[in-house]
Amino acid sequence: MTQQQRLNVVLDLVSERGSVSIAEVSEALGVSTATVRRDLNTLADQRLVTRTHGGAAALGSGYELPLQYKIARQADAKVAIAKAVAELIHPGESVGLNGGTTTSEVARMLGRSAQLHSVGDAPGVTIVTNALNIAYEMSVREHIKIVVTGGVPRRQSYELIGPLVAASLRDFSIDTAVLGVDGLSADFGATTLHEGEAEASREIAAVSRRVVIAADSTKLGRSTFARICPLASIDVLVTDQPVAPDLAAELAAAGVDVIVAAAAR
Repeated sequence: MTQQQRLNVVLDLVSERGSVSIAEVSEALGVSTATVRRDLNTLADQRLVTRTHGGAAALGSGYELPLQYKIARQADAKVAIAKAVAELIHPGESVGLNGGTTTSEVARMLGRSAQLHSVGDAPGVTIVTNALNIAYEMSVREHIKIVVTGGVPRRQSYELIGPLVAASLRDFSIDTAVLGVDGLSADFGATTLHEGEAEASREIAAVSRRVVIAADSTKLGRSTFARICPLASIDVLVTDQPVAPDLAAELAAAGVDVIVAAAAR
């Protein structure tokens, strides 16, 4: 196991339990206590956990991990969701993507899709995004036209935020917005942790004819700090597990189609 993999496991343990001891981490990872101490010190130096006597604790329930520490989480589910989302996109369409690990997977699926390869001079698909990592990764795909919004980047997510996002989207008409979220609930709809990212996602949705939420099952039934949009503004939810009955009923009442993507076995 690499150090990066160990750090991801430690962060998951801290997130689940609120705090961990060196002995607990050592047992979970099968490594020495000296290695655990070094890993905890690394995370504390990066302000991802608080170092305590004999272990580490979470900084707080609303703290957002940088994107690179989220990549391994729910990986199979996100790939399955991305495949299902890509099947909703037709050749020649424009797709708005916000930032995040799930939408990054969606971009990769669009990049690999044989049905979206360009015919003649027209692009196979146009991606409009405020996520710098998506724009960078997709820029080498010849069949994809990339349009990047204006804005100021956030280090945690590589997303551009601020009034320049809306200004650059004002004259666009996007076929489908695909939005990653941190929470989806009946009371608050689609939510995320940062108000600037929520505003940017709202702006993408506002110029799109169809809004698709791509969210794994860990995001469902919970709400986070900043609202993106209510359920009534969502056309499709793509997730990886059957939705709980109460939320499923609210989604149906709001006219949201639910697609459950099957992970590869």
